[in-house]
Formats: sequence, C-alpha cells, structure tokens
Amino acid sequence: MVVFPRNEYFMIEKLADYFPTGVNIFARRALNKLLKPSKDRVFCISMQRTGTTSTGDFLADHGYSVAGWTVSDYYNWPYLYSTGNDEAIFKSTAFQAYNAFEDSPWYHPDMYKKLFNRFPNSKFILLQRDSEEWFDSMLRHSDGKTPGNTFRHCQVYNRLPEFYNRLEDDDDFHPTLNKSDNLMSLKGKRKHYTKVYEDYNKEVITFFENSNPERLFTTQLEDPDKWKKLGDFLEVNVDNDYHKHSNKS
Repeated sequence: MVVFPRNEYFMIEKLADYFPTGVNIFARRALNKLLKPSKDRVFCISMQRTGTTSTGDFLADHGYSVAGWTVSDYYNWPYLYSTGNDEAIFKSTAFQAYNAFEDSPWYHPDMYKKLFNRFPNSKFILLQRDSEEWFDSMLRHSDGKTPGNTFRHCQVYNRLPEFYNRLEDDDDFHPTLNKSDNLMSLKGKRKHYTKVYEDYNKEVITFFENSNPERLFTTQLEDPDKWKKLGDFLEVNVDNDYHKHSNKS
C-alpha cells in the first residue's frame, strides 16, 4: 500500500482542482483509496448564508476532501433529496470520494437526522447568526428572489402551498425541476423566514442534545474564535492567526 506524506497529499489535492468536476471526483476517490484518510465524515448543516462556504474552505485547508455546492449541483444531490431519493446520493461513487460536505442538500429538512443515523461516526457543524441579518443576506443573494431552484427552496422554507397555488393559478409561472429559476419573491416574508430559520437551529440543537451532543459543534458566525474552536472539535491544529471569510456580500 502506497502512503504519501501529508505535504504530497495536499499537492496532489491541489492538482486535482484543475480537472473538470467529473474527473476531479474520480481523482480524489483514487487518492482516498491510496491514502486511507482517517478522518470521519463531517457535515456542515448550517443553513445557506451562514458561512457554509467559509466552513468548507476551512475543512479543505485542514486536510478534508470537501464537496461543496459545485459538486452537489453537478451530481444533482439537492434534486435527488428533494424527490426522496437520498439513497442514490449515499450509494454513489461521487459521495464516497469525499469526507466533508457543505451547502445544499445537507441543511434540508430532516437531512441531519438521516445523516446522524446512517453515519454513526460522523460529526456536524452548525454556525448560527442573527436571524434578521441572515434574512438581509438572503435578500441580497438573488435580488430579493428565491435563491436557486424555486421548488426546492419552497420545500426548505415551508412555502409549498403557495408554490402549488401559483402553479395552478398563474399561467406565467413556469418552474423547473432541476435548475435555478428564482421565480418567487422573499420580500414581505421577513417574519416567515426568520421563524423558519430560528426554528431550524433550535430543532437541530435539541435533537443533538437528546441524542449525542458531542457530535455537534455550534457557535455564532460572528464568534472571532470560531475556527480555533472548530479545530478543537475536529481535533485538528489551527494556526492562531487563521482567518477565513468566503463569499463576502
């Protein structure tokens, strides 16, 4: 069995980034077979606009093979989960190529419960932020429209009745199955969205408190020591001056 020194591993990881997404998946899978990474799976289950990209970058900087939005979208994982076919995700070659995951579909309703039970050695990350600031960020993301695919968005944010009413009554409403379409507005929905966001965070924390609190790391996005604390949680060394803030608005 060939075992590469850690510095060579990171060099090969960087080289893999230059390949198209599909080739990248298989390159990383081959590396994982050779290196037998000891790290258990980590899932960032923070809702969108809550530092998910920064979390993924942190994990990549500290030795994890990270599947972010580009990979999820390429392999239709959000669509598969939205249609109840999550087993197709977990059994896929692509999923096996990674040991860290962030963005959609990992924050979708009840996904964390399925992950918790299916992967008993996995760990979870939940970053939180002020709900009003979070909604302001959501408004900025797609100019006040529903980010990404409207149907999936309505699943996550409890707007399916409104979605189906529009589908039945509005001849100009043409949603897609698996593409970004940004067809509905977030404006005037602040109270609804902040409640969904706050309820999700409370439900996640309560679930882990009652199941296994040691598997969940949670703190505020604004916490200046969050990366150091996350490193302690994952048992990885983090430089004292480490800083990461991706996707600044």
